[in-house]
This record gives sequence, C-alpha cells and structure tokens, in this order.
Amino acid sequence: MSSEIYERMRVNPKFQELVAKRGRFAWTLSIVVLVLFYGFVLMVAYNPSTLGQPVSDGSMLTVGVAAELFLFVLFWVLSALYVRRANTEFDNLTQEVIKQARKEVK
Repeated sequence: MSSEIYERMRVNPKFQELVAKRGRFAWTLSIVVLVLFYGFVLMVAYNPSTLGQPVSDGSMLTVGVAAELFLFVLFWVLSALYVRRANTEFDNLTQEVIKQARKEVK
C-alpha cells in the first residue's frame, strides 16, 4: 500500500474509533489481569495462612489452589474474549477503513 493510502487510513474517523475501542478494551483487560494476579501474589506474601486453609472441612483443596485455578481459567477466558472481539469487531472495522482508503485513492 502506498503512503497516500496509509495517510487516508489515519485520518479516517473509523480508524480513530478502532484505535480508541481496541485501546480501551486492551487496557481494561490488562488492568483486570494485573490487579488479580498481583493481588494473589500479595496475598501469598502477606497472608499465606489464609491461602492454606481448606475450602471446606476435610477437603484437601486449599483456598490458594482454588483461587489460582480460578485465575488460570479466567485468564484463558479473557484471552479468548479478546481474540473473539479482535477477530470480529476490530477486524471488520479494519476492513472498512482499508476499503474506504483504497476507494478514495482511485
């Protein structure tokens, strides 16, 4: 693609919308992951006895293991959510921006 097409894409309002939406979504997911992950790490550092408690009486499963399993699954789900949205909404907006930019150059 030529630099003229790239410039038309950059000034396109849909491109600005794409950048804003994708940025907000990525930052939101990043903050959620970082807060949960570092919250768990801080819990391990400052209150490990809580994480060592069994989930229920007689259970071999501890709160810490259950919490980490939950976080592991949640992080995979959040990754899948991002991929799904990127492959649908974000890719559709990208294709619209490219089509409009090519149309304007011809």
